[in-house]
Parts: sequence; structure tokens; C-alpha cells
Amino acid sequence: MTARQSGLTVEDRLDIEELFAKYSWGIDLADAELALACFTKDAWFDHLWQGRVQGHAAIRKNLEELWYDRQHWWYGRQHLFNHFLMNAMTTEQGEAGARVRCFFQIIQFNVEYRTNFVFGIGTRDDVCVKRDDVWRFQQLRINAWSTREAVPWQGEMMLTPAPGQPPRPAQTGT
Repeated sequence: MTARQSGLTVEDRLDIEELFAKYSWGIDLADAELALACFTKDAWFDHLWQGRVQGHAAIRKNLEELWYDRQHWWYGRQHLFNHFLMNAMTTEQGEAGARVRCFFQIIQFNVEYRTNFVFGIGTRDDVCVKRDDVWRFQQLRINAWSTREAVPWQGEMMLTPAPGQPPRPAQTGT
């Protein structure tokens, strides 16, 4: 197979996209073994609300906290990934890998209201490595767009911040 301009073969790119799919199936359906199989043993996982952890035991603990401590807000989610930018790279350990950037959307089914909604959007900036002929996450970084500053806008910023809305005065009497 020939190499693409990114330095990765078409087969590598498809295998990496499948890695993202397996990760989604694992985390969205609480399949710990499938989710953990997506990570190298020494991988680190940087989750917006939980912070950075390293290794399978710590990643499992983070996922179980999401699945079981916050199940009412996790159950029924689907993580969607798209618009991949993949480039061959050498990791800090001198290992061949790929830097993978993409957009993500999290949609969710609310079981109480039987409605669907967008829970969040953002970008990812991950490092994947191929060991024993299998691509896995070595570093997983989530950048959820929860503030204006979190959007990785590259152009000139022309927006002015919206003015704060002071609270309305409390109603007193008639």
C-alpha cells in the first residue's frame, strides 16, 4: 500500500478511524474491556472534568465513575467523531505514531423525557501508536467547548463578549 501525504497509509487511516469507533462503542455502552483495549498499557487520558490519569487502572476508574456515579447523565450517550486530520509522527519515546485531531459531538437520549439532545461539542488532539500491528491511544486529550476561550479559533477575534445579565430584582409585595 502506498503512503499518503500525511505519512500514513490508507489502511492505517482506516484502522485509526476504527479505533475511534471501538472507543465510542466501549465508553457509550459501558463495555470496560472494549474501551480499555483501545489504550496502550501506559496511555494517559485527559478528561475535562476528571483531569489527567495514566494507565489502565486509572482509566477504568474514571470510566466507572462516569458510568455508575453519574449514570443518569451518561446513559444513552453517543460520541461521534469526524473531520479527521492525521499525521505520522514520532512520540517522545521515539516510537512511530500518529497525531490525530478531530471534531466531536456527544448526542444523548434522555430516557425520562424520551428526547434526544446535543450534550456537547469540541475537538480532540490524540496520539496513537501501532504496537503488535494494532493502533491504540497513547494520549487522549479532550477539548470540550464549554467556554468561548476553549474554541481553538485561529482567525482574528471580532466578537465582543456579551454583557452580563444582572439578576432581576425580587418581587416584593403586590
